[in-house]
Amino acid sequence: MGVEIDRTEFDDSDYHQFQRRLEEQLYCLKKVLKTPNFGDNPRAIGAELELYIIDAQGKPLAKNEQLLNLAQSDYLTPELNAYNIEYNAPPCLVTNHPFQALENNISSTLKSLTQYAKKIDGRIVPIGILPTLASSDFGSHCMTQRKRYHALVNQLIRERGDAFEININGESPLQFELADITLEGANTSLQIHHQIPPTDYCDTYNALQLMTPLAIAVGANSPTLFGHSLWDETRIPLFKQSIDTRHLDRYQWNAPARVTFGHGWLRESAYELFSESVHLYSPILPICLADSQQIPPELFELQLHQSTVWLWNRPVYSAIGNGHLRVEMRALPSGPTAIDMAANAAFLIGLAEGQRHKINDILPIIPFQTAEYNFYRSAQYSLDANLIWPKVSLGYKRQNIIGIIENSLPLAEQGLLNLGIESNEANHYLSIIQGRLSNKQNGAIWQKNMLKKLNHRLTMEESLHKMLEIFIDNSQQNIPVAEWTI
Repeated sequence: MGVEIDRTEFDDSDYHQFQRRLEEQLYCLKKVLKTPNFGDNPRAIGAELELYIIDAQGKPLAKNEQLLNLAQSDYLTPELNAYNIEYNAPPCLVTNHPFQALENNISSTLKSLTQYAKKIDGRIVPIGILPTLASSDFGSHCMTQRKRYHALVNQLIRERGDAFEININGESPLQFELADITLEGANTSLQIHHQIPPTDYCDTYNALQLMTPLAIAVGANSPTLFGHSLWDETRIPLFKQSIDTRHLDRYQWNAPARVTFGHGWLRESAYELFSESVHLYSPILPICLADSQQIPPELFELQLHQSTVWLWNRPVYSAIGNGHLRVEMRALPSGPTAIDMAANAAFLIGLAEGQRHKINDILPIIPFQTAEYNFYRSAQYSLDANLIWPKVSLGYKRQNIIGIIENSLPLAEQGLLNLGIESNEANHYLSIIQGRLSNKQNGAIWQKNMLKKLNHRLTMEESLHKMLEIFIDNSQQNIPVAEWTI
């Protein structure tokens, strides 16, 4: 999805040809998904981790190209802003200790990147939103010089027509406007990829949609922006608003946002999600390749279009091997530590797999809009959220999220065991989640409480910098965030 392109300007013929290709490839996808051996591969888990590069003072350091030149790794790529990079963890079969492998890969990569960063007077931080960001850290001057990013920015600005509006409530609300979409680069995430057989895709995807709020709440790590205390997972509203090309009118029909939780429960197959993307969203990057005779087909244009529609749980098609489908889980933040990120992934995948077998008993009693409500309330309040949660025999009612998560831990454990995860690995990472519940502390809550303590004797700016230094020290030691002291 991060493929580079060769130009940044397009005309009407480009859009017409691209739209035609999308319709053709949708028809092709429908046939491919019915091919007997499609997706006939062992289940695997992979990840993409976005990171900040900062200087000695804790400010963004726009040197991702220099860092990548030093590292010389096929697993590293630049991000939109020049102070962000992405690590693509190699996929691992679910039977080969995938979460331990994920933790080890992230840990070793952070250590090696830290050594390379020292050569450019920089440091590496896994955190959802860097607390020391300033408004001067955004704009065209901070962008990575890749044609794909410039084309994406230009097209979204063209669709918007004027400044992008940010309006996020919280303890100290934040409102302002920005002329481009570089504020999107403030958000860094851990994107988990789970390869799923086509026959299980529909139920697994619906289960993920239902359970994602629990993983957001327990893993929140993005409570501030520009010194404002906002949502515990501020990435969720910030990402949506920073690239929202719409001008909303409460009295008229409004196009759907390109960053979205979704449009309804999946009914029959993953095809519906791809069809929605094609028919609800206009093309942004209309790049067409020459027709390929590859089997299964690459569907390049369809994949490229999918990369410009940001569902929090996004379907991914791949032509590798026999071909397969994945879910890209995009809601989890970067950080605070390698062990915490592996635990977040294990918890969310375990929940989805545990719920999958009985998801069709739950869906009739929880409207999709209620699941979407839970998603945003979890991002806003994390472990203080109250969700509307289903009970098969009682319908649904409002419940405190800590109790919901505690009651769901056995379900997550069973889901991991069903996948073939060894019990020791499942118990180890779920105990990390239990620790956060017992101490009522995730990354966001720790950051907010640390700032309150520091604010007794320091200015807000000083507190943000001091808090970040303590965060980095704990993160580098790979101490679970539940055990961080104030």
